[in-house]
Amino acid sequence: MIVLLHLLVQAALIVRALLRPDREPASRIAWVVVILAVPVIGIVAYLLLGERRLGRRREARRASARARLPDPARIAGYPAAVAAADTPERRQPLFVVGQSISGFAAVGGNHAELLADSDAAIAAMVADIDAARDHVHLIFYIWLPDGNGRRMGEALIRAAGRGVICRAMVDDLGSRALVTSGLWAAMGAAGVRLSRALVVGNPLLRVLTMTGRIDLRNHRKILVIDNRVTYCGSQNCADPAFLPKAKYGPWVDAVMRITGPVVRQNQLLFALDWMSENDDDLEALLLAPLPPAEAGPGPGFTAQVIATGPMIRPSAAPEMFTSLFYSARAELIVTTPYYVPVDSIQSGLRAAANRGVATTLVLPARNDDFAVGAAARSYYRDLLAAGVAIHEFRPGLLHAKSVTVDGEVTLIGSANMDCRSFALNFENNILLHDPGVTAAMRRRQHDYIAESRRVTAAEVAGWNLPRQLWNNTLAVVGPVL
Repeated sequence: MIVLLHLLVQAALIVRALLRPDREPASRIAWVVVILAVPVIGIVAYLLLGERRLGRRREARRASARARLPDPARIAGYPAAVAAADTPERRQPLFVVGQSISGFAAVGGNHAELLADSDAAIAAMVADIDAARDHVHLIFYIWLPDGNGRRMGEALIRAAGRGVICRAMVDDLGSRALVTSGLWAAMGAAGVRLSRALVVGNPLLRVLTMTGRIDLRNHRKILVIDNRVTYCGSQNCADPAFLPKAKYGPWVDAVMRITGPVVRQNQLLFALDWMSENDDDLEALLLAPLPPAEAGPGPGFTAQVIATGPMIRPSAAPEMFTSLFYSARAELIVTTPYYVPVDSIQSGLRAAANRGVATTLVLPARNDDFAVGAAARSYYRDLLAAGVAIHEFRPGLLHAKSVTVDGEVTLIGSANMDCRSFALNFENNILLHDPGVTAAMRRRQHDYIAESRRVTAAEVAGWNLPRQLWNNTLAVVGPVL
């Protein structure tokens, strides 16, 4: 009887996996393999992790927050006409794709600075918080109570002490070490308004009540100050040594400090996340006049926030990435720590190289997730055959997520090139067109390449059979990694 019941549950879940909408064929196959190959555990894994259920209550709260906030394309202060005029016609479709994802229009008049390194990024954030007059809003996936984490917390405490409204949100799972620390309690006692995104709760209860899977996470990294300045990039709030995974350190990130109308887009994104978890109404901040822009060289550039997550079509991030790949005419450079692509991403990189674009992919030599690292290497042979240059960064874990196209266009943010970022995590990126800013990002990418080892086709061809089998097996289950 028990065996029969197990087989019936297996069959039911396989049918469900095959019928679920918005799922890549590779993901369906991966889940069928897991359900069949690992008795009991495969069933539990699917119930916990197999579907993109945020939970009815959370979905309702998020929909309610979205309804109360302004239309993303019509937030006050947008010089959209400037954006359209300043963007070359051949690049405008990229921003059309971006707007189709999260509704934000391309806006002009922005300026940015690429920060030197992780410590410099935290120092700049702290300086801006110390200069805040009205409000500080931030979200981090991981915030550790280490040196940089404490510096950030102490800056918020100082700001709250002089009457600045500070709202700080962290992912409940990613920032567990902070939430259970004295720093979190001290910030709350000082008047910083604290919130935990996507509280984990009881995993068993989640399965029994079908209230959402536990690994849908808020992976965003956003800081907005006084509607005046925002930060965007790959960096969590932590020391580069990243002590929980110190053997892979230092973690190498890329962060931009950005001013201009695109700040308001990150503000709306923060407001949506905050109001989905709290009763505050932040609509007024999105309708207030923009503060005077900081002086910058020239009129500024066109930019757009691209936000993805479990309630947005799962093809959104791959569409953005592949649009960038297919737009390249001379050069395409990609850095990402986690490369477990859907077919369109792999095909897009190969197509770029095959049409003569100098295409480069930079990955960490040692990955903190062994399964993802091995799965990524299963894609090397096809990429190399197409002419993609693959470099493995050696000094630490290259965590920067960046794309530059033809020395003109940059995409920077939190999204990795794996199925988690494509379908499960809430992510934020900024797409911009500016040769100057892109030149800075491109120089940083070449710094990574200079500290990397180039992978050759001969080397990959020489991998022994067990290694190839290991890599390819993990790639089969890549959609569930």
